[in-house]
Amino acid sequence: MSINSMTGFARSSSQHGGYNWTWEIRSVNGKGLDVRVRIPSGFDALDLATRNLIAKKFKRGNMSLSLNINHAQQQAGYRVNQDLLKQFIAVMKTVEAEIPGVTAPSVDGLMGLRGVIEPIEDDESDVERDACHVAILESLSEALDGLLDHRQSEGERMGALLSGHIDEIEKLCAKAENLAAVQPEALRGRLLRQLKDCLENLPELNEERISQEAAVLMTKADVREELDRLSAHIEGARELLAKGSPCGRKLDFLCQEFNREANTLCSKSQDVELTRIGLDFKAVIDQLKEQVQNIE
Repeated sequence: MSINSMTGFARSSSQHGGYNWTWEIRSVNGKGLDVRVRIPSGFDALDLATRNLIAKKFKRGNMSLSLNINHAQQQAGYRVNQDLLKQFIAVMKTVEAEIPGVTAPSVDGLMGLRGVIEPIEDDESDVERDACHVAILESLSEALDGLLDHRQSEGERMGALLSGHIDEIEKLCAKAENLAAVQPEALRGRLLRQLKDCLENLPELNEERISQEAAVLMTKADVREELDRLSAHIEGARELLAKGSPCGRKLDFLCQEFNREANTLCSKSQDVELTRIGLDFKAVIDQLKEQVQNIE
């Protein structure tokens, strides 16, 4: 499977009957799937179906969708709005009764009033409306496929970057393991020197106290456990990349684990070169975490 980004854009246009429309979709990174849909009045029934289509194709991302619709209305003629005309006539009779001598309006004047003459439009049947809704949703599905392709293409490029960062972490791990400072002989020699210093400064220490100090010094100096865990996290990260999306949340958790081990390694380090490697660890892990934030 491939790695998917959460960033993308897609557009799809189509028409049916007297309608033509355009879908526009924008997607950015998010903790979950957050969908905002803007649909024109009269097409509210499409909202739920739109969200269901998105949920089938995507798991994460902040998505904004807008549907713009134009209707080329077919006019079948004109008619007189009898109800409105009767209201105007009733008002004029009231005015004539209250104001003697007022001139009654002419037929031309009444017909010229706004709304009295109105166009006759073809009535849209339920079957035609349902067919239009189906066509709009098919167009949406095409736009979502385009968005998915966009996110997958960007995800492939990001996957290569992530693999590069993980390879760099592995190289640093090998470099740290090969340092003389982390080898058992070096740890033992350093421990003996530190114990010798302790005995010279505190000659009255008993064997039990010396054993306790030895255990503490060995624990503080030995970073092989941290390096082993880093190696395990490297293997886990590669397995997630091979598995593909959705894996962003798990990769983000691994980044936290990488960072925790790198911090511990730096705090334990008693060697300048090992400290430098620990700082390099942290720099690469920060780069990895930044890229992971946009993985679905």
